[in-house]
Amino acid sequence: MTQRLPSLRLSLAIERFPIAGAFTIARGSRTEAIVVTATVSDGSCKGIGECVPYARYGESVDSVMAQLESASPLLSHGGTHADFMQSLKAGAARNALDCAIWDYRAKKSGQRVWNLIGLDAPVAVTTCYTLSVGTPENMYEAAVSASARPLLKVKLAGIGDPDRIAAVRAGAPHARMVVDANEAWTVASLAENAAACAAAGVELIEQPLPALDDHFLQDFKSPVPLCADESVHTRDTLAAVAERYSAINIKLDKTGGLTEAIAMVKAAQDLNLDIMVGCMVGTSLAMAPAMLIARSARYVDLDGPLLLARDREPGLEYEGSIIHPPDADVWG
Repeated sequence: MTQRLPSLRLSLAIERFPIAGAFTIARGSRTEAIVVTATVSDGSCKGIGECVPYARYGESVDSVMAQLESASPLLSHGGTHADFMQSLKAGAARNALDCAIWDYRAKKSGQRVWNLIGLDAPVAVTTCYTLSVGTPENMYEAAVSASARPLLKVKLAGIGDPDRIAAVRAGAPHARMVVDANEAWTVASLAENAAACAAAGVELIEQPLPALDDHFLQDFKSPVPLCADESVHTRDTLAAVAERYSAINIKLDKTGGLTEAIAMVKAAQDLNLDIMVGCMVGTSLAMAPAMLIARSARYVDLDGPLLLARDREPGLEYEGSIIHPPDADVWG
């Protein structure tokens, strides 16, 4: 991070990838993934990173493009990796730039990025496979179709969730299950919904309440471990989260890149928090950097490309729900 890098030219692109069907969570539905890619180049070598702007965090494609464009003059003058990271706040834009610079550094040095960072090489891991929220009948059918997958992540929406949970369990009786409420539960429904999860053998409940209502979890004795997502972004949010949750979901688009994500893994482990490594709906280019922390995660949720009608090429190799580490021509 302290080695000075040469003058780098930044180029940006907005790309659209159709989703297979639709991806629906408590906050709405989408039929395409809109991603921003950042490419840094010294004229002979280049690196690329991808991010997904997320409205829940006040981001849009335009705002992310503007943030990245603001970093272009600094990149053109050269500097350290840390200099470039300090020019942007945590979020999707910094993630794209951080991953692009790591990719550039790996290609420039002829080494894999994990060797540069000092991490163990990534290994093949099993990812969650996400079921969109819908009626119990629709979710039952989706669960039957995905019942051979070993680990399902079930999106929920609040009212009617006990029926959805029971329907998915009936459709996929042997699959392991985690659920994601995406902040849709209320304090009044918390105990009932958590009990329904326990009855169905759910292993983890992700973000049950709106982040601003987290204090209600302080004394809640959940029958199923709770995982923070919208409530945790960077290391400075970990202390309060550790008092209310058993696990955290680390997403590079929240942390602002791989660099902070790696630091968060160590900080979370020091607080005895389990780790889920997650993603927005993006391509293999966004999943590949997250594979570097997947071996430290109890739960891996890097199924973005499995939800797309088409992935970018070259992409990661998915064998069912098994993700293989990225080849150098994919990233890093």
